[in-house]
Amino acid sequence: METNNLTHYKTLVAKLPLLKKEIAKVIVGQQEAIDEILISLLASGHCLLEGVPGLAKTLMVKTMSEALHMSFKRIQFTPDLMPGDIVGTEILEEDHETGKKFFKFNRGPVFANVVLADEINRTPPKTQAALLEAMQEKSVTYGGTNYELPNPFLIIATQNPIEQAGTYPLPEAQLDRFLLYIKLNYPNEQEELDVLKGTTGSFKANIERVLADSEIVDLQKLTRQVHISDDLIQWINRLVRATRPEGSPSEFVKEWCDWGAGPRAGQALVLCAKARAVLNERFSVIPEDIQTLAYPVLRHRIAMNFRAEAENINTDQVIEQLLQTVKV
Repeated sequence: METNNLTHYKTLVAKLPLLKKEIAKVIVGQQEAIDEILISLLASGHCLLEGVPGLAKTLMVKTMSEALHMSFKRIQFTPDLMPGDIVGTEILEEDHETGKKFFKFNRGPVFANVVLADEINRTPPKTQAALLEAMQEKSVTYGGTNYELPNPFLIIATQNPIEQAGTYPLPEAQLDRFLLYIKLNYPNEQEELDVLKGTTGSFKANIERVLADSEIVDLQKLTRQVHISDDLIQWINRLVRATRPEGSPSEFVKEWCDWGAGPRAGQALVLCAKARAVLNERFSVIPEDIQTLAYPVLRHRIAMNFRAEAENINTDQVIEQLLQTVKV
């Protein structure tokens, strides 16, 4: 890495703690979830956010967008939402000078740097699939024309784990396209007390813009350049392969899992570990990065069987045991 580039990157990396401070002006606690959303952004991926109502999921994403000087759109997914409501549609317009009529593509809310897909499991598969091309290709095709999405581009989808009536669970193929599956927990007693004090008065925090969209793109390039040793890559490879029942050395995987993570999980874990290193102002991956991110990377890529469900065994417990048995 050239000296000028290194100085530039160090300046950008030094802004990341300031970014987290700005978000903390509005969001109390939830530091782990905020870190994982930022990791997803640095790794150029998308994330699925799960939590009960009232945990400030929307506010968290909106605050982050403000601090990043990035455009933000929220889509409320409902059973009657159509693909055109997401990607956009053509409208008939008339040229006032010539009188000729023509179709013009009216861009939908997906054309933003940060898109919050709220309660994605409340809309039918046809509409859920409209996000697939946008997530993977970072472009939208309509009427045979390809439209590039803004760069950087981040989709954060949320779902409610409580109500399942009238919902459409995401298919495995679409789940796998999310880089991270982030679970939000209730705040602790002190954090909840701070929320009550801070949100029921007239005070409104002023969010300073810390990073521009072009600087985020530079940080995404830096993330790809972060060093990771061959030993750690081999460990990630063995960890991902150990989630597959047919070839796993772990008996509990064969006992509780129907199928395991694919190669995309290994790619995600390497990239996310690099992004966590950048977020912590390091230029090299350490084992702790992998151990921490194994949960959000793998939990939606492992399918549990009926026996596991009967014994109340979830994917996080499987990942925990794998980390104990598959050593670096």
